Amino acid sequence: MNSSDLRKKFLDFFRKNGHKIVPSSSLMPTDHSVLFTTAGMQQFKPYYLGEESPYGKNTASSQKCFRTSDIEEVGDESHLTFFEMLGNFSFGGYFKKESIKLAYDFITKEMGFEIDYVTIFDPSKVEKGDWRAGVPKDQESYDIWKNEIKIPEDKIKEEGIDNFWGPTGDEGPCGPTTEIYIKNVEGKSLEIWNIVFNEFYCDSGKNLKKLSPPGVDTGMGFERLVMISQGKPSIFETDLFLPIIEEIEKQSGRKYESDKRIFRIIADHIKSSVFLIADGLLPSNVEQGYILRRILRRTVRFGKTLKLSENFFVPLAEKIINAYADIYPELKSKKNDILTVIQKENEKFEMTLERGLKEFERLQNKNMISGEDAFNLYQSYGFPIEITEELAQEKGLKVDVEGFKKELTKHQELSRTASVGMFKSGLADYSDQTIKYHTVTHLLLAALRRVLGDHVVQKGSNITSERLRFDFSHSQKITAEELKQIEEIVNQKIKENLKVEWKELPLEEAKKQGAMGVFGEKYDKNVRVYSIFNEGTKEVFSKEICGGPHVEKTGDLGEFKIKKEESSSAGVRRIKAILK
Repeated sequence: MNSSDLRKKFLDFFRKNGHKIVPSSSLMPTDHSVLFTTAGMQQFKPYYLGEESPYGKNTASSQKCFRTSDIEEVGDESHLTFFEMLGNFSFGGYFKKESIKLAYDFITKEMGFEIDYVTIFDPSKVEKGDWRAGVPKDQESYDIWKNEIKIPEDKIKEEGIDNFWGPTGDEGPCGPTTEIYIKNVEGKSLEIWNIVFNEFYCDSGKNLKKLSPPGVDTGMGFERLVMISQGKPSIFETDLFLPIIEEIEKQSGRKYESDKRIFRIIADHIKSSVFLIADGLLPSNVEQGYILRRILRRTVRFGKTLKLSENFFVPLAEKIINAYADIYPELKSKKNDILTVIQKENEKFEMTLERGLKEFERLQNKNMISGEDAFNLYQSYGFPIEITEELAQEKGLKVDVEGFKKELTKHQELSRTASVGMFKSGLADYSDQTIKYHTVTHLLLAALRRVLGDHVVQKGSNITSERLRFDFSHSQKITAEELKQIEEIVNQKIKENLKVEWKELPLEEAKKQGAMGVFGEKYDKNVRVYSIFNEGTKEVFSKEICGGPHVEKTGDLGEFKIKKEESSSAGVRRIKAILK
């Protein structure tokens, strides 16, 4: 059975059994206690806590997930960063007996698999002092498997914390689990399904209270299910990965069998990148964006070892987009964005990778890569610390990671000091490119007001070294002609090489002079006012209250290009733009 049919089979089974099929949520979670969506239950979290579900009490989904906890293990037979999680969920609709019966019926009757064994939670297996040690043994699940499902007693195993799940993030629903194991084609027993009984709410202090009603949250790794169904020894030999693997063989002229680990890392990381970018993430040096940058650059590095061409990303990404477009239509609609972002990050790292690798070779003579050297590889050649660690490990060297962190912190503190701690404009970092993007937002706001009217005020911004995102008040979609005018005005003011200058003024005086500010921002009594003006005529194009930093002349900015205009919220529009 191919993977698409298998996914459909799972969802159809639960639809027939009274579940509402809910589309996958974004990999960028609304729950800010976690960086990414890592489990199917995350989008349903409020419904376990008493909020009424708009889908009814019973749901099922195939959820996109991204995890970095196993990133170092990617390359073996089963570990991934991106994967799909099949699951069924109940918020007071049913509990242990029904969920175990549903799982058993799907595994044995629908799929025709034989269960090797199952596990249940036993607190006696938990280390003393652990917060889960006080939870009662899940005797009910044991009895259901033994007396109702008729699983032999010797095939019901009692485990400790491996059979207790949650919470996601610092706090939330959690509870004991029962897991189902079946054998793969090589006779190795693998966990195929984890059924979580959300009986408790765990707060940030690891205190538990009973949930009423309790809920059910199950998760079955789709890739693993496909592997077993197709009788393959590895998830990378299934139809979910073979087209990517074959394309890498074609691009490299080498066989998968000769470089399995590298083929698998590239295939996994490309897939993760495609899905993350489709959900709106861009590479950067902070938080989620840093992780995307890390996996993309890791892919470039391994691509070098296979002697893949500089544009190898594009055909691989296209294979993934085409394979998943029917299930996740956002891949198709954002294809151009995905390919552009991937290719640009590839090009950016390619420019410094060779020089960085040569610098690393020079450092190999040392017993340890110092923190200062690791930071130089990061700052000068774009090497994430993890790549330096990986290269060092391959050569039997160690890296002073703590020393690196100290150097990074020192650099960040110097940057903050240099800008007088005045950053209040949504900057991701303080690099030269980010400062250029920050400056051009002033030109953009002034241009928006000229074209659309004086009702336009800034509502917020997010600025990285890769792009700017600017929110402003306007009630309707901007026409193509208006966007063209805005772009032309900004570029004209860049060509005029206007002066950028600031003065410190009392807030009220700044307002009297017509200086624009950010809606809702709380300012000090004295503020900096940045003016952008023609030094010859003294004509002021832009005047804003802002903490800085900015370039000194607009001629340093480059060419301004609007990439997207869209709605941000009611009465607020959003522009995404880049500098070439």
